Amino acid sequence: MDIAHLIQTVLIYALPVLFAITVHEAAHGYAARHFGDNTAAMMGRITLNPIKHIDPIGTILMPLLLYFATSGAFLFGYARSVPVRFDRLRHPKRDMVWVALAGPGANLLQALLWAVLMYVLLGLDVNERFFLEMCKAGVLVNVVMFAFNLFPLPPLDGGRILIGLLPWRYAALLARIEPWGFFVVMALVILGVVSTLWMQPIMALTYGLLDILLTPLSFLIR
Repeated sequence: MDIAHLIQTVLIYALPVLFAITVHEAAHGYAARHFGDNTAAMMGRITLNPIKHIDPIGTILMPLLLYFATSGAFLFGYARSVPVRFDRLRHPKRDMVWVALAGPGANLLQALLWAVLMYVLLGLDVNERFFLEMCKAGVLVNVVMFAFNLFPLPPLDGGRILIGLLPWRYAALLARIEPWGFFVVMALVILGVVSTLWMQPIMALTYGLLDILLTPLSFLIR
């Protein structure tokens, strides 16, 4: 493996990944506090300090090992989840949806901002490849996080959103999956189910939405 290429890739993706993870987790904490649960705030987790959200294994070691093991073909990682006591929310079932949506929503907004930054740089005739590639990485990382976290199985955000939307009977059944949900999701990822049936369609729709939102800006810089 080309070490120089690896270092360049790490440098390009480092900032977008840190922002994507940090803002995602902080958004959950802010939303939880807004709807009545102050747990994350009391534990110092409502912060944009990435150190508070980085998991040494899930955020650093696992992605690097997978990068080397698969020559960059497959990457996966996770951050320290912001603690949320859903029973402390003012309307637990309804507010759970908004708290869960806050994380992916923050990633969608970041994807848009990275794309806007790229358009601005191009409009200013800034053609430095490193910065343009970082912007592209910022869009990609956040679109991936947005799509993956919306997968409708707990403990992912999409699973919690679905629990909040389903009638109590079915929500309770789905909630029982959560202790094993991580392993189920990993098995589906390895089998390619998540990528083929979920990630690709959702990412295509997300890129389409970003293109629509960026249409006015694209006209301005032409």
